[in-house]
Amino acid sequence: MKLYFHPASTTSRVVTLYAAQEGATLEYQLVDLMTGEHLRPAYAALNPSCLVPMLEDGDFRLGECSAIIKYLADLQGSPAYPRELKQRARVNELMDWFNANLYRELAYGLVYPQLFPHHKRPGDEVQAATLAWGKQKSQRWLAVLDQHLLGPDRRYLCGEQLTLADYLGIEMVLVGELIACDYSAYPNLQRWMNNMKALPSWGPVHEVFNGFAGSLRGQDFVRL
Repeated sequence: MKLYFHPASTTSRVVTLYAAQEGATLEYQLVDLMTGEHLRPAYAALNPSCLVPMLEDGDFRLGECSAIIKYLADLQGSPAYPRELKQRARVNELMDWFNANLYRELAYGLVYPQLFPHHKRPGDEVQAATLAWGKQKSQRWLAVLDQHLLGPDRRYLCGEQLTLADYLGIEMVLVGELIACDYSAYPNLQRWMNNMKALPSWGPVHEVFNGFAGSLRGQDFVRL
């Protein structure tokens, strides 16, 4: 199986972290987002959405990081995606929660409009309003995550067992570190993040991300 990806891509790292930690065997094909390779005809012919990641398994192609790690986990029979119906439903719920709520507001409402020109809103007033909205909504979702989804006792999102929800959720929270968001108001969130960062595969998967985040230090951002 071949994974088309970029290591600076939040959604790509969802898959690469899962694969590294769970031992999924993949061939890695870099798609250079920085030069616009994902927008060129060769890649667009494979993935009309022109996004990474994309998994290729023979003549079967699959986009969207959530779908990809579910597919890989089912192929492996990984306990990270439990087969018991209610346990699996909880994992699915949490993955949808991150995608539909926190990631939308934190990444697309606060972080990306400040980092990437194609996400910046037209006009200073619209940009400022977008960032204010994104910050406010992100704080709300982070509080829900901290106080209710994690709480004081859980090692991972579903308890003691690492699941697909953790692989997806951590990358969507981590995006705030690009603009040096302060998560100290969310101690349960910080505990979980530290548990995830202690995974053996964490360092190699995040080398490029850490370099990118380091290059942004000292810049003036609207942040949490």
